[in-house]
Amino acid sequence: MTEYITKVHPAKEEAVADIKGKLETATDFIVTDYRGLSVAQITGLRRKMREFGVEYKVVKNRYAKIAFRTMGVDGLDSLLVGPSAVAMVKGEAGPAAKALFDYSKEAPVQVKGGYIAGNIFDAAQIEAFSKLPTRMELISMLMGTMKAPVQNLVYVLNAPVQKLARTLQAVADQKEGK
Repeated sequence: MTEYITKVHPAKEEAVADIKGKLETATDFIVTDYRGLSVAQITGLRRKMREFGVEYKVVKNRYAKIAFRTMGVDGLDSLLVGPSAVAMVKGEAGPAAKALFDYSKEAPVQVKGGYIAGNIFDAAQIEAFSKLPTRMELISMLMGTMKAPVQNLVYVLNAPVQKLARTLQAVADQKEGK
């Protein structure tokens, strides 16, 4: 009895390697359904995504599944069904997710889910994630909170000096008036 051997076409291997090469440059992935988008709309979406350091690419599901599996990213198979495009995020995923949801209000793009910080998220969780403040917004909020007690201390320490200055000014004004 002979053993069954599958032959893989070299072009398919190259396509999977190409997708894998692009996916390896990203840290987070958001999978969308691009059905109904015109060429102009998908070009506009790609342009908008580039502003956030995101590459938006239409992928063949089978090739993407193989590429994700070889990278050790499991759990995205259920998202890679039907027409799929992947937003490959190289930086912070929050602004990219927000931009996708903002764009979905004006065009028929639908977020299916994603892989962010090593976790698989569905569309509802990605939407909730997109509404969270960005890293820089959180840092500025933290700095404002840390600055408030010191600023209040300065006001309290400065109050007696200001009161003395106002009192002396009032006395000087009163003596000038006589």
